[in-house]
Amino acid sequence: MKLLMLYAHDYWLQPHEKNLDEAADIEANISMQECIVALVHVEPHDLETRGKTTTKALKQLKWLARKSATERIVLHSFAHLATDSATPEAARSFLEDISTRLTNTGFIVRSSPFGYFNEFKLHVAGPSLAKVFVEI
Repeated sequence: MKLLMLYAHDYWLQPHEKNLDEAADIEANISMQECIVALVHVEPHDLETRGKTTTKALKQLKWLARKSATERIVLHSFAHLATDSATPEAARSFLEDISTRLTNTGFIVRSSPFGYFNEFKLHVAGPSLAKVFVEI
């Protein structure tokens, strides 16, 4: 799994075009302020170590959220951080699990629509910790 985590003053997303036939029909925009935006790339080998990979991703997200003094996290499936990608079903399952577990520990979580190309705006803060890349 690859995570590119960005502390954003402002995040806005609008679904542009469905790229998976089985994706739900979505029209609503997402917006969130003062949040961690996590671009998440799930790889095939993550399926072999799902529990450990999920736990490590959660630790990274919680750590950066606390360092950034926010409880708001946006999970954005982003299959462009590596050459190999897990199946869409596996990636969606990972993201849903991470979202549920973050929500259960008090975080406010939004997820970009899965199976869509999206238009988005992102205003990333300047400090070094506002931009963190992790390979799990």
